Amino acid sequence: MRGRMCCARPDQTLPNELIMPGDLATTIAAPAADPPAADHTEKGRSRIVGLVRAIPIRWRILSIAALNSAVVLVLAALIWSGTNVLRSAWEDVRQVRESDKILAVLEGETGRLQNLIHRYINQPSPELFAEILLLREAVLGTLSTRASTDPMLSGSVDELERVTERFLNGFGELRVLQTKIAKTYDEEVQKPAREMAGLYSIIEGATGRRDAAIWPPLEKSREAFTAMLVAANAYYLSQASASADEARKSTELIERTVPVMINLADNDLQRMALEKLRVRAAALRTGMANLSDQLVARTNLLRNSVDASQAETIGAIDELSVKMRQREQQAQTTFDRTLTNISRKVLLIAVIFLGVIVSAGIIIALSIRLPLRQIIVAMHAIMSGDYDRRVQGIDARDEVGAMARAVEVFRKNAIAKRQAEDDLRAAKEKAEAALIELSEAQKNLIDSERLAALGGLVAGVAHEVNNPIGISLTVASSLARRADQFDNDLKSDAPLRRSQLEDFVGASRDAARQLVANLLRAAELIQSFKQVAVDRSHAERRQFNLDEATGQIIASLRPVLKKAPIDIRLDVPAGLTIDSYPGSYGQIITNLFLNAANHAFPAGQAGTIAITAKPRGKDDIEIIFADNGNGMTPDVQRQAFDPFFTTRRNDGGTGLGLHIVYNLVTQQLNGRMMLESGPGQGTTFRIIMPRAASRGASEIDLSSDGNNQWPTRTMSST
Repeated sequence: MRGRMCCARPDQTLPNELIMPGDLATTIAAPAADPPAADHTEKGRSRIVGLVRAIPIRWRILSIAALNSAVVLVLAALIWSGTNVLRSAWEDVRQVRESDKILAVLEGETGRLQNLIHRYINQPSPELFAEILLLREAVLGTLSTRASTDPMLSGSVDELERVTERFLNGFGELRVLQTKIAKTYDEEVQKPAREMAGLYSIIEGATGRRDAAIWPPLEKSREAFTAMLVAANAYYLSQASASADEARKSTELIERTVPVMINLADNDLQRMALEKLRVRAAALRTGMANLSDQLVARTNLLRNSVDASQAETIGAIDELSVKMRQREQQAQTTFDRTLTNISRKVLLIAVIFLGVIVSAGIIIALSIRLPLRQIIVAMHAIMSGDYDRRVQGIDARDEVGAMARAVEVFRKNAIAKRQAEDDLRAAKEKAEAALIELSEAQKNLIDSERLAALGGLVAGVAHEVNNPIGISLTVASSLARRADQFDNDLKSDAPLRRSQLEDFVGASRDAARQLVANLLRAAELIQSFKQVAVDRSHAERRQFNLDEATGQIIASLRPVLKKAPIDIRLDVPAGLTIDSYPGSYGQIITNLFLNAANHAFPAGQAGTIAITAKPRGKDDIEIIFADNGNGMTPDVQRQAFDPFFTTRRNDGGTGLGLHIVYNLVTQQLNGRMMLESGPGQGTTFRIIMPRAASRGASEIDLSSDGNNQWPTRTMSST
């Protein structure tokens, strides 16, 4: 209702008749200048509206619903009359598609069965044979259970079963022939070959000398035997004609060399073995011929029985698919024609009833719209601040009159609200002054916290630098004394020994090495502190290497590690460069580290802190700061980023460390910060920030979230 009221134009005015109470029919008056025909029409419309207003609004609305229900019933009857025709046509289409699925299954299964048969012929195995038997049963099962019960395919199942059975019987013949081929290869090829290999060994053993006359033809025959074995195996596996010719030629060469070796044999053992070799070579040649004939027969059987039957099966399936397509087209035509007729009838009835509903809706709308305009004008006056105008029509007894009375109550409440707002405004002005003073005090506390952290950093680095410089001073003093002693030795009358010179040179070299090492250590510490201090004191944006910056920050925090046995693990990729604020980044890592040292590992408790950084997409960097310390309870997590919240108030905690971290991450670095923790499960801070911070002011207000309100978050730590 309020949205409707706000839409009224400020300059909207109503005729005097509309703001007077009474029957709505008497409020509609035609202008005096209208012609008699228009006046007659206006009076007729007023009488109709007056009659309609006598009916309660709920019954007016229900009449529209009744008309809509009538439309629904008529349309439902019409649609129901055409549903049977559509259902019959759709059933034909569905049945055709189901039959197509069965044909597709048969075609796929027979094709796969053909491939398995070819694989089994080339590489027989029990697994392939078992798979062929399972697929054979699947094909027969599809024919006997699904195809035979399908009304579209039942008349063609016998033909499909015939060609499929012939296809499967061909595999049985192939398997018998394959068994025969395997037996021929084993008994007529492999067996003579094994015996020939033994005979070659006997002949070589009976030949005592390598320079014997029989040795050259023996080596030639042995090489031909090896080539024959390779060619025979290749022919058995691949049926390549070249391998068969190679095996035949090698066998003939063996038979030709046997008489030559018999003539050159010098003992009876050699002659006996060579005679047996001649017999075995002839048997091998006969076995190879038999194997070749059987392989040719297998190829012919595979082509003429299996492949031809499978092609015939596919042809029968294709013919059935064509018939299915024709029947589907007929059913689809019937479906489309029936759907078109129903659509036309539905459109005609919908247009007729739409006209009736629109006419009734206009009349009912007129009976509600005019009284509502009075309420709209009153609401517009209230919204514009004119609370002195009384709402018209509150004396009417219908629903619109009740609405007018509700608007009058709203007007009175608005008057009371205005008075309350005036009182609240005065109180707010006083509270804002107090808030400004509180904000200044908070900023001072935050500055003190930052300076205290930097002071602790200076003290720690000074302590670290003191060790290498003190050692350097001690070594330099010792070297000076040795130099004075060596000078006295030079000035004395006693001759200078070589051992004295070598001792002095060695001591000087050791001292120089110690001085260089300790001074380099001090220089590294000073340089790390210098870079961190510069970044802390100058909030300037620049490009910096995340690996180097993190290393320098951790180096400056090393003094804290001497007080607590905390192991730091860094996993920051080298060369990861970002364009941001290194000072803010350093303060974030420092505050997180000190927070972990004080809260996660209290009282010198040992633990591990892991700092990991990695790219997150092409525009962001993810930094993970995790410890395996005490963790946090859910209550602590909810308040950890809030200012002045600390669990160690009695130990000097200010409660600003993580508040500063959160504001630096979210405001200056334009990032996001998330927290995961649990009692005894450690704490993990996830920081996601852009590789390049947005351009803006380098200084931020760490006392708030940027809108002068304390931050509220669901997951936090302390």
